[in-house]
Amino acid sequence: MSVFHLAYNVTDLDRTRAFYGEVLGCAEGRSTETWVDFNFFGHQISMHLGKPFATRSTGKVGDHMVPMPHLGVVLSKPEWEALAERLVAAGVEFVIPPSTRFAGEPGEQSTMFFRDPSGNPIEVKGFASSDAIFAA
Repeated sequence: MSVFHLAYNVTDLDRTRAFYGEVLGCAEGRSTETWVDFNFFGHQISMHLGKPFATRSTGKVGDHMVPMPHLGVVLSKPEWEALAERLVAAGVEFVIPPSTRFAGEPGEQSTMFFRDPSGNPIEVKGFASSDAIFAA
């Protein structure tokens, strides 16, 4: 199994810790005064103080224009459902609320888009079966 590492900028480490740690439930790893690591659903992300990258809703997926670029993760359907409930309960503002797309087609998936406190877009997908992740 491979684990990806992604590093990007955030504007406030305290707000970042609250969002990724408390809202998303990601365990915090190493940190300094200028960056913090998190276990992002089994992957390592590092948030460094700085100007976040610019994004625009230029990615057409189904009927939606999605923010590009964005960070994402694929979860099992039960994990996705639990996270969606937690985000709704926390009052997270969604770019695309929890929904299912491509219903009945190869690659049917649940998805949701939201932004972290620095405006970085995140997509979380849920699949009923891992076989559907790369279905064509």
